[in-house]
Amino acid sequence: MKLYYDKRLKDPTYYAQQGIRNGKKTTTRNVKNFGKHSELLKITDDPEAYVREEIKKMNEEYRIGRVTFNLTADFNEKVKHTQDAASASNWVNIGYFFLQYIMEGLNLKEFFSQKSSGRKVTFDCFTISRFLTYARILDPRSKFATWNHLASYYEQPCFDYQHILRFMDLLETNYDSYLEWLFKNSNPVVKRDTSVLYYDCTNFYFECEQPDEDVVDEVTGEIINGLRKFGISKEHRPNPIVEMGLFMDSRGIPITMCLHPGNTSEQATAVPLEKEVLQMLDGAKFIYCADAGLGSYNIRKFNSMGGRAFIVTQSIKKLSDTLKKSVFNDFDYKLLSNDAPVKISGMKEFDRHLEENLKLYNDFAYKTIDADKAVDLGLYEEKILKNGKVKRVKATGLLKQRIIITFSRKMMEYQRAVRERQIERAKKLLEKKDPGEIKKGPNDIKRFMKRVTHTKSGEKAAVEYLLDEAKIAEEEKYDGYYAVATNLLDPAKDILDVSHKRYQIEDCFRIIKTNFTGRPVNHRLPNRIKAHFLICYTALLVYRLLEAKLDDQETHVTPQDLITTLRNMNVTNIHDVEYMALYNGSRALDALEQLTSLNLDRLHYKPKDLNGKIKKILR
Repeated sequence: MKLYYDKRLKDPTYYAQQGIRNGKKTTTRNVKNFGKHSELLKITDDPEAYVREEIKKMNEEYRIGRVTFNLTADFNEKVKHTQDAASASNWVNIGYFFLQYIMEGLNLKEFFSQKSSGRKVTFDCFTISRFLTYARILDPRSKFATWNHLASYYEQPCFDYQHILRFMDLLETNYDSYLEWLFKNSNPVVKRDTSVLYYDCTNFYFECEQPDEDVVDEVTGEIINGLRKFGISKEHRPNPIVEMGLFMDSRGIPITMCLHPGNTSEQATAVPLEKEVLQMLDGAKFIYCADAGLGSYNIRKFNSMGGRAFIVTQSIKKLSDTLKKSVFNDFDYKLLSNDAPVKISGMKEFDRHLEENLKLYNDFAYKTIDADKAVDLGLYEEKILKNGKVKRVKATGLLKQRIIITFSRKMMEYQRAVRERQIERAKKLLEKKDPGEIKKGPNDIKRFMKRVTHTKSGEKAAVEYLLDEAKIAEEEKYDGYYAVATNLLDPAKDILDVSHKRYQIEDCFRIIKTNFTGRPVNHRLPNRIKAHFLICYTALLVYRLLEAKLDDQETHVTPQDLITTLRNMNVTNIHDVEYMALYNGSRALDALEQLTSLNLDRLHYKPKDLNGKIKKILR
């Protein structure tokens, strides 16, 4: 602040004038009126020296964060008029400062500098990348809507919508190198634990009615498959879909991803992407963990080589009859907590309401069964027959594995409760005269119904729908049972603990789809679709890194609370003198402050302080 008065007047009025820089805008404002020269003579012989001393004290208080401003308000003054079609809010978000704190470690500015070097790029790729990532977390919209709402961020970046599209083209061109860069540069941010890698697939739907057609390259004759295809949608929608495969580490942080047409088999995606991961990890050894749908024998065979291992869930219903007998044989079962012998019949019958049985109710029974499998090695060997002739035959090997069977009384009761509700719904459906064509899906209530026809000689057959009691009884046999196949010899408890963490990859998909509104996808061209998912992947990685750092300091915050806090961290400009917070404190904000020390838990902010914070984390 400085002294200001009109030197041309005989009796000037003295003001404290504040110089303000708000982004690119610079202005001055009179923040205090000390009075006229004649009035100040009543209290001092030298009014100018007196005012200068008072301003010096104000500057000292301003420096330490305490200052009093005298602002006037005219309640007849109207809001600033614009030619916009609709009125816009004046608040701006500063919650993304915490996201940039994490993104700083990814060194994306250097990546885009390298990839745009030598190209006629007239826009800042790094800035576009930042705000598309922020928007996917804080305010997920279409790319055009995101561009229209750039003014809601404190920095208020300036680039055109066409620049977003050109950036997406550049991003897709560097698809593989971008994913590898993210992985390698995320390791210094949070130490990655790649001892166990989890893999799963999901799909995203498009609001269109027709799938993409396959195209034949006129030069090479290669068939280029369309990306949007009809397939089995996770949400049971009739729209074309795109399939995403995702690898994550044991902390739930993504490592890489792949995209395939919606009609691609999930099992065909695992090994090719895993080979890319092996290159990123320089051939490191790890444990592959997935659900039963991504645990085929080819995948298990691939992960039995190179010092790797596998832990995959195993469908008990698909086991051979011999192995099923071992599962239901009530011998060799032990409690997971202390390895004490236990009978499954006893686990099913004890009174769970007694307090002394509570520990047993929450425990698991388990047993291990050797289940080695002969596999095709892809090689040939010469075999001498009895007649002395030599025959070339395929060589086979032995896939060493064992199956860990568990039983839980709690899970048994849960599954039976679900089935009872389904049976009740099936009975109501049977009350109708014609239930229609019965489609027996794995979770469809119609699987408990059967169609029976009977007739007398020469008469028209009568059709009747009945409850399939045999089907119900068959399903009840498997209640409470769960199986995991592995080639490791570690204790069963350790293996089951690893398998249990598969829920984290489902959390990743839920965050992308629900919190980040990753579906439906509003793009048509394959390169834009891939770029869209790269942006979603970047947002997921940044969020998971932030979440992991919060967990490391023992301040866990749920996704909903963390994202809500960041979205609500808005400030408003008060006469260009300060920014005032429009949000309250919370445990989530306390945790973020403990991690970053950005001091964003204040009620008032000087413009130069906010400018300094963002410049600091953009270096």
